[in-house]
Amino acid sequence: MSEVSSVASQRVADELRGRILSGRLAPGTRIKQDELAEELATSRLPVREALRILASGGLVTVRANQGAWVTSMDLRECRLSYRIRERVEPLLLAESAPHLTDADFAELDAVQDEIERTDDVEEFLVLDRRLHWLTYRHHDVAEAAGIVARLWDTTQPYRRAFTRLTGHSRSWIIGAEHRLLIQALRDGDLESAEQVLELHIRRTRIELERHPEVFEPETW
Repeated sequence: MSEVSSVASQRVADELRGRILSGRLAPGTRIKQDELAEELATSRLPVREALRILASGGLVTVRANQGAWVTSMDLRECRLSYRIRERVEPLLLAESAPHLTDADFAELDAVQDEIERTDDVEEFLVLDRRLHWLTYRHHDVAEAAGIVARLWDTTQPYRRAFTRLTGHSRSWIIGAEHRLLIQALRDGDLESAEQVLELHIRRTRIELERHPEVFEPETW
């Protein structure tokens, strides 16, 4: 693939990824290559390559001779994704935490302040992701980070649905868990920070399990 084609493919992939993560393309939505190519004023080749890029990250499901769809999950698949996060993210945090600086903590406090001020679900999702990835920013384990990034992306529609369902009733718990996590990191208490993070992820999984209506029906 030429450099020009590669740039075009990545541009299409970035556009599609933004639409999926923002909820403009819901799980299960079919992506029609011809229509997308026309809309983005490009040919089918970069669209096809963009779909391959997104499929490798789990955001799109491509079926041979059938087409492409935004990936959807059933409850079992989402539960498994969260269980993996419960195990891998504390490891990622442990790699990064010793290198967090005073400037990092000031930024974490500022982001959490913004989270507590907002009542907008989309803004919350962006800020929540920013806060957690700030705590991981000094990691040096690309493979673990890649796994975590994929799991964050593929479960984003269900965090959105869950947040809309629970509204403000659970926001104080999220805030308290974030504050505990930041304080444990600031104190250099890595064991407590890992435990808080695992609890934070596990609690969201358990809450999601109480809302099977947001998932695709299980196929087995």
